[in-house]
Amino acid sequence: MSKKIRQSLVAGNWKMNGSAALVADFNEKLKTVQCDANIVVCSPSTLFHHFSADAFSLGAQNVSHLDNGAHTGELSLEMIKDAGCSYAIVGHSERREDQQESNDLVASKAKKCVEAGVTPIICVGESLEIREAGNVEQFVGEQLDALTSTLSVEELSKSVIAYEPIWAIGTGKTATPEQAQEVHEFIRGYFNKVDADLALKLPILYGGSVKPDNAQTLFSQKDVDGGLIGGASLKAEDFISICQAAN
Repeated sequence: MSKKIRQSLVAGNWKMNGSAALVADFNEKLKTVQCDANIVVCSPSTLFHHFSADAFSLGAQNVSHLDNGAHTGELSLEMIKDAGCSYAIVGHSERREDQQESNDLVASKAKKCVEAGVTPIICVGESLEIREAGNVEQFVGEQLDALTSTLSVEELSKSVIAYEPIWAIGTGKTATPEQAQEVHEFIRGYFNKVDADLALKLPILYGGSVKPDNAQTLFSQKDVDGGLIGGASLKAEDFISICQAAN
């Protein structure tokens, strides 16, 4: 399966970080970046209105599966769209762990995103305990099962998958290129059983301590189509280097 048929994508997840000054820095430095990959910046929602650059798209770090109403602290899809977001991260491991988001809830959010015309970046991945027990494919497969039982092939074709080994997020540890490729190949093979054309075209990102010095090696793997970047996305120069590694 050729990577050329899939558009590379690099998404920065700022998590609970950032400021108006950082946005201004990104607006200035990314506007002239030459990059073949689609670039997305997922900042805290309080910063959405500060973005002005046309060189990248805006994404939310989370979104509600509910339309509106008495749900204090939640953001609806219409709200993030109104703020300029065309992407939304759903099911990040920190949401799954900290807010006990289930596989079914993540799938529901992803479906609502597609219905609203927002591209969901759907996160899957395992803990160190799961990996050491040799249950990676079973665990990730169950996360994918929820998606395929909730979203149609057409809806899945309007989504992005991000594989994030939880043990490599914010720890400085990184899955080796071979480890990343192994799981990405499993994920693509899983979707190939659902629909061959879907599997061929579905972007699968790697997330887990991606940095300028390892991005090119990771992105060169056959089934790795870019990255979901955490800490390194908070420095414009580092983020630009990672984006260019996806060329």
